[in-house]
Amino acid sequence: MTAPAADAVQRDDVATRLEAVADAISALDPGRAALVAGERAVTWAEFDQQAARLAGHLAAAGVGPGARVGIGLHNSPEYLIGVFAACKLRAVPVNVNYRYRATELAQVLGYVAAEAVLVDDGLAGTLAEVAGRLPSLRTVVRCGPGSQDDGAVPWEQALDAAPLPRCERSPDDQVWLLTGGTTGAPKAVVWDSAGVCAVVASAYRRAGVPVPRDRAGAVAAAVAAVRGGTAPVVLPGSPLMHGTGFFAAFGNLLRGGCVVTLTDPSLDPAELWRAVERHGVEELAIVGDAFAVPLLAELDRAAAAGRPYDLGSLRRVISSGVRWSPDVKRRLLAAGRMTLQDTIAATEGGPFGVSLVGPDPESVTTRFALPENARVLTPDGRDVVPGSGEVGELASSGALPLGYLDAPELTASVFRMVDGVRHVVPGDSATVEADGTLSLLGRGSGVINTGGEKVFAEEVEQALLDHPLVRDAVVLGLPDDRWGSRVTALVVADPPGEATARSLADHVGSVLAGYKRPRSVLFVETVRRSASGKVDRSWAQQAARQLTGPAPTSSTEIEEARR
Repeated sequence: MTAPAADAVQRDDVATRLEAVADAISALDPGRAALVAGERAVTWAEFDQQAARLAGHLAAAGVGPGARVGIGLHNSPEYLIGVFAACKLRAVPVNVNYRYRATELAQVLGYVAAEAVLVDDGLAGTLAEVAGRLPSLRTVVRCGPGSQDDGAVPWEQALDAAPLPRCERSPDDQVWLLTGGTTGAPKAVVWDSAGVCAVVASAYRRAGVPVPRDRAGAVAAAVAAVRGGTAPVVLPGSPLMHGTGFFAAFGNLLRGGCVVTLTDPSLDPAELWRAVERHGVEELAIVGDAFAVPLLAELDRAAAAGRPYDLGSLRRVISSGVRWSPDVKRRLLAAGRMTLQDTIAATEGGPFGVSLVGPDPESVTTRFALPENARVLTPDGRDVVPGSGEVGELASSGALPLGYLDAPELTASVFRMVDGVRHVVPGDSATVEADGTLSLLGRGSGVINTGGEKVFAEEVEQALLDHPLVRDAVVLGLPDDRWGSRVTALVVADPPGEATARSLADHVGSVLAGYKRPRSVLFVETVRRSASGKVDRSWAQQAARQLTGPAPTSSTEIEEARR
């Protein structure tokens, strides 16, 4: 697969550009931190040296250019060092979900033919269970004390290796991001190194800084930022194993900034706000309401205790692809002067839509704007006419991956030439309002066909979430003898017991067409989501089938169930 250059920017590779930035900053300010976690700081020189030593260990184990290196780590300096090491070696870093069980882990590592895996303690034992089923596996490096019988090499021992000498690399070297693991077998999105450098250039644009045209320009920009005291500090609260956190971190590093990670593998709101205070974090990446709600609760707790957090450094909070409700945004803006960036994007590319609000809480809106390079396309390839009510699919050009691993047909269906320009069209449906803003309808795979009418699950979910007694919701279709599928909602009520199934269905019917009104509303304690905040729709299908009774015989019949 070969991707066209995204623009006139000189193509480069991640490792060599990072090395150049590290050399320049180390010469200018030897003690300057590139990575911070708790009390620990890793200087730029240490970042480069540790990655070179880890690359040396991998090379000594027989891992070479083109080999796949799984990164199964929580957010930590080691995660970023591991990716840097793989890129130095011209191997392919691949994100591995640290929540995987044995069967899932064997499936994923077999799919990518991993030759090396970097793991935390929690995944080391699971990997030991399946290592015998992975013939390509050469070495496992464990971060943490672990067990003597898990077959892994301790991280400190791996860093005792001789550093790998620097070498010539190519912009065509690759980085793979696994995606789609909650609804089926994960698929690898294949980026080339030049594409990663191009897509993370958004970090310059967010800061209002010109995008460098080449490596020398990137180094000069990083040096200028350090000298001028404007080198950014970013905290990826969202997992580095997902695109939002990954691109936020590497975009910042390539700008010469510092990346702060938390020491608790689970979200600890108090630790996060302390880190913002202590390290002067300017940009925070989160996962919509899943992160924002507990973060707000901690802000309220601290204020009530008379020890409010100082958020004066925080300039921007970013989320992508998950629910981030207007009320939560308003409350965040009331806590400090910042911009909230809510983005519609995918591992395959984007952004497809952006909502920027703040610092005034009254600026919050539910509308998204079409950014540069994005459009909404009809099935015959036309741009949707604003205000026409036509339904189209979100598309974006610019910096794009090469496609999907070993899936030429899927690649061809998602990455399409439109008007002579390569676009990614992942299947998200939308209409364009008369003012040019987007009305989002959801992913095509989430369409429910009921009685010949198409219902977009996410549109119904949004209507439910706008109800004051609904904290979370997921909508899906269940088989129905009469209608083919019936619209079914799983709802987390807050507080429990006050909302009824009929009142929620009626609420949806008051804002959407009658055929979109749920015919089954099932109450659950929680909606299961992935680490990136996306609904686990396989779980939702199973839960709905367990909770629902026989298919309704009337479109007015509403089932109520509790769990």
